[in-house]
Amino acid sequence: MAAVISFQNVSKRYGDITAAHNLNLDVAPGEFLSFLGPSGCGKTTSLRMIAGFEQPSEGEVFLEGERVNNVPAYRRPVNMVFQHYSLFPHLNVMDNVAYGLRQLSSKPSAKEIDLRVSETLELVQLTGFNKRRIWELSGGQQQRVALARALINKPKVLLLDEPLAALDRKLRREMQIELQNLQRNVGITFILVTHDQEEALSMSDRICIMKDGEIVQIGNPLELYDRPKNRYVADFVGKSNFFEGAIGQSNKESVDINLDCGLSIENIPNSKPGEQNVGDRVCISVRPEQLVLARDENQLPGNIALKSRAQVLNRIFLGEQTEYVLRNEQLGEFLALSPRRNELSERPFEINETVFVAWNRDTALILDGAT
Repeated sequence: MAAVISFQNVSKRYGDITAAHNLNLDVAPGEFLSFLGPSGCGKTTSLRMIAGFEQPSEGEVFLEGERVNNVPAYRRPVNMVFQHYSLFPHLNVMDNVAYGLRQLSSKPSAKEIDLRVSETLELVQLTGFNKRRIWELSGGQQQRVALARALINKPKVLLLDEPLAALDRKLRREMQIELQNLQRNVGITFILVTHDQEEALSMSDRICIMKDGEIVQIGNPLELYDRPKNRYVADFVGKSNFFEGAIGQSNKESVDINLDCGLSIENIPNSKPGEQNVGDRVCISVRPEQLVLARDENQLPGNIALKSRAQVLNRIFLGEQTEYVLRNEQLGEFLALSPRRNELSERPFEINETVFVAWNRDTALILDGAT
């Protein structure tokens, strides 16, 4: 299936500053793709080059196979929802939503406009809000109006520039689900820019991780979480503990790591046979939920990669899980997540308590040492 959007060796510079460098990306029709990264990584610049608000300094941008370099924004089959919605305060809901239709050279009839507005408001669950003024709406309702205004012209691609950033956490979660449902209902390509990893992981078919204007890794949420390409991705997508070291021994099946702290981890499954040599700098990545905590050493599972004792420094209740900050003299500070169900049968670990910590060999990821 041909890509609806394609970047081919695209770069964007502002004077001496390179905002995007050599981007290559294909977005499939009907896909929900997110650009994820910290401020200044190039994600918004990439979105604006799709929209036509910015033109690439090098390379080519294609929409449905047509090269659109220097094609103005108003001639591209895309629409954008901005972070602050940019609604017209002097117009009611209906007139805000109908605005795009009324700007068409072949403007529909008033009856057709009314019908299209009603259908679109129903799509975003705002039936009956036609005459409401913008200041009479909640933040979530204003966001829906912005979505309706962007969708009414039936664009091929909907661009979302951090549209949920202004909402509180509960409403933001609700709108994430509604956006997913909306995207499935309308069947068009959604491209989201966000710095919120939870938002990207929960909504996207694929995520494009960016750093310093470059694409670091593209994949679905499971791939990025379970098989990050490097430490940067593992650190940005979810939480992880990192332990620095070097390759001590390597074969096709397993790798031994000599940690800088003096500990050694043996027989870790080799995910990159032939790519790592003795002495190469690496780091071990272990997700907090993969650490096992126990008061009794006999409660630890088999196939342990490393076992140590650690002191509980802090405890944070997260509802279904409890997060512990622990410290070991050699490993330093690290995080562990304990499922709430474990603490229903056994009391939670207390601050300053000493516990056993271990993880399974199969859960440890060997990553390049560079971030």
